[in-house]
Amino acid sequence: MSALAAKAIGVLAAGAVSTAGIAAVGLQALASPTITATPTATSQIPAAYLSLYQAAAQRCPMPWTILAAVGQEESDQGRDAGVSSAGAIGPMQFEPATWARWGVDGDGDGKKDPRNPADAIPAAADYLCALGVAKNPHNALVAYNCGNSGPACQTASAGYAATVLAIAASYGTTTTASPVAQQAVRVALAQLGTPYVWGGESTAGFDCSGLVQFSYAKAGLALPRTAQEQYDATAHLPAGVELEPGDLVFFGAGKKAVEHVGIALGDGRMIDAPHNPADVRYDEIPATVGASYGDETYLGATRPTATA
Repeated sequence: MSALAAKAIGVLAAGAVSTAGIAAVGLQALASPTITATPTATSQIPAAYLSLYQAAAQRCPMPWTILAAVGQEESDQGRDAGVSSAGAIGPMQFEPATWARWGVDGDGDGKKDPRNPADAIPAAADYLCALGVAKNPHNALVAYNCGNSGPACQTASAGYAATVLAIAASYGTTTTASPVAQQAVRVALAQLGTPYVWGGESTAGFDCSGLVQFSYAKAGLALPRTAQEQYDATAHLPAGVELEPGDLVFFGAGKKAVEHVGIALGDGRMIDAPHNPADVRYDEIPATVGASYGDETYLGATRPTATA
């Protein structure tokens, strides 16, 4: 296991957030089925938009398919993002007053631009979250469509909500991680904050593959000890497949030079033991296989099974 560069992003366990609180976030992700994009989704949604929807949906969390369906209904995924008769702007069609309240600088360029999908999509997620989309998607979508309009809009927007939900249903299929994988993730989450120890494979300290082997052993599945051996012994997933909780993600200089492994949570993050002096923590998983990750490369993912 190499020392990953400090710029490896996505550390959520830093600061004053308690380990228990961090673990609760991970368990929330674990409890949600993985949503895999259908051919309908991939044919309609530009790849850059799909990544933005999937990332922004974690702000509640909410199904990314609902965000994507809003983008489809509002602007055909940004292809028809002109100014509406009500003054709504951009791919998620924000009215000026609503944007003034909910606009964000999603790409960190110093601007909050409703025409920029990197700003508009996370802003739409925040707005839908505040409207209660996680508990009642229909009512949240009605409110999203109405903005500051009156009661008559609420009634008229029922059809809008039904349309968006139908599109969302066409965009994704759900799968749930196996009981073994779910248990392995729970075990790993319980180790958050445990010190990194080179060669460590117990609650006194872990290295990356030691955490993986320990977590899966507690779930009843024996895996080899090193990251390279785990990469070689588990079932490889095609690039671009939606990761499920418990999938293993690998990094290194190449397929015969695997140096790091983490356990995916199914929401774009992994739990891993990164390097000394960092503790077991959350990190983000690169969006594409072959992307740089610190001083290494994201090599892809595998799915441990009972026959591994």
